Amino acid sequence: MNIRPRVAADNAVLVAIWEDAVRATHHFLGEDDIQFFRPLVRDDYLPAVEVLVAEDSDGKPVGFIGLDGPKVEMLFVSTSQHGKGIGRALIEHVGRLKGPLAVDVNEQNPGGVAFYLKCGFRQVGRSERDGQGKPFPLLHLAQAS
Repeated sequence: MNIRPRVAADNAVLVAIWEDAVRATHHFLGEDDIQFFRPLVRDDYLPAVEVLVAEDSDGKPVGFIGLDGPKVEMLFVSTSQHGKGIGRALIEHVGRLKGPLAVDVNEQNPGGVAFYLKCGFRQVGRSERDGQGKPFPLLHLAQAS
């Protein structure tokens, strides 16, 4: 697996990875929510953060992580690649670059919460609403320094 910086040409594939993963793991989101977030991911979120892309041996993107300094703003892996260590490899890679990391994860995404806890994160707070004010509680997690 290769990890490299995102280029603008990656955006369509990364949005497809995002949507695939969200549909498989974010069961609390309805179709209207996915349609609301899709253009935000494509037009606002991806360009606003440092994005690293995980590629398979053929150079095909299979996952990505978006960072704002040491804070993980997004981490998504193609569902066909779940459980193969790609998410952990991305976390470990950026942890070496940025030091201890922080992340907000949807409380209603138990797989995501379990993943981050296995990666050494601990809960340091909680919010009732997400960053857009929607009623999707967030757990604030951080790695020990």
